[in-house]
Amino acid sequence: MDPILQRLDGIVADIRPDRSGQTAQYIPELATADPDLLALAVVGPRGAVLSVGDDHAQFSIQSVSKPFVLALALAHLGRDEVLRHVGVEPSGEPFNAISLEPATGRPANPLVNAGAIATTSLLPGEGIDGRTATIVEGLSLFAGRSLWIDESVYRSESQTGHRNRALGHLMRSYDIIAGDVDEALEVYFRQCSVLVTVRDLAVMAATLAFGGRNPTTGVQVVTPQVARDVVSVMSSCGMYDFSGEWLLRVGLPAKSGVSGGLLAVAPSQFGVGVFSPRLDAHGNSVRATSALERLSNDFEMHLLETHAGIAEPTIRLERTDGETVVHLGGELGISGVERVIAVVSELTDSDRVTIDGTELARTHPAVLVVLRTQLGETDRVRIVG
Repeated sequence: MDPILQRLDGIVADIRPDRSGQTAQYIPELATADPDLLALAVVGPRGAVLSVGDDHAQFSIQSVSKPFVLALALAHLGRDEVLRHVGVEPSGEPFNAISLEPATGRPANPLVNAGAIATTSLLPGEGIDGRTATIVEGLSLFAGRSLWIDESVYRSESQTGHRNRALGHLMRSYDIIAGDVDEALEVYFRQCSVLVTVRDLAVMAATLAFGGRNPTTGVQVVTPQVARDVVSVMSSCGMYDFSGEWLLRVGLPAKSGVSGGLLAVAPSQFGVGVFSPRLDAHGNSVRATSALERLSNDFEMHLLETHAGIAEPTIRLERTDGETVVHLGGELGISGVERVIAVVSELTDSDRVTIDGTELARTHPAVLVVLRTQLGETDRVRIVG
């Protein structure tokens, strides 16, 4: 068995006995979900999907849709226009709290219900069907396959969504939502009813992890800037009033949903999806939370984990008659320039030196400028790549 798959299987086996929490009781269709379902999936940079457990079980995406609808809004309108309608600060309150900025009526962030309704209302489309199509097509690009709506979940959401309707009308009074409030709400209910599997969540998370490019299809769904903005908001707001402790314990930008889905982003490493319907008091899946804490610790994926490779790029010396080629590999950050300069300074003055950056996986033009400034390009030293 693949060693990563074996590790995932072990995590699922360890957390499966935990039967604490309960399914979301306030939405009838979710209340009747099989509480024992459990699945875990990861997707790396080459697009391979590794999954274990009940990985083909379908469930409604619910609030896990919120970061991706935010991405669509940012791509359509730009950051400044979106921020006129919704903030990006942690609320410290439950996901369905009736809480808006006193002066502006803006919701705290796009990942609580009020903020998500406001974000959904910004997307283009003709009527409910047109705007729903915009969202479903966008989510499908993130997932790398065609998604569709569970109509029974949608009806259940719409029939019981009184609190969300109250939030919508309250925001309309501040002109945060323009146009027909009921239309915006029905689109939001349909958005939450899109069916996914845990494998879909992992691919969607991976698309954010790799700068908006879906690693399974190669499609650039959103720009790297939009992906970074979305992941930034997820890191501080994605787990509702558990977001601070989540960042401490797990350290991955994440988003949960009340159907039991949870996804997390390890930037430039993995996208992760977990599914288990029993929820804790915050509305987050109990076993999915445990699984991601284990995964983060086992694979050292915490966002604030130290990565020596950034300060210590791979350096390979190739010597020929009268010349030394310094081949750079890995990632060259500003902190790695010092290491390169130290290596070059140790070479004999009689050697010509070529610093070759063609093998670098990633660098920034500003880093190369610093390197050229510090070393200076002379007859003895030149920089290529």
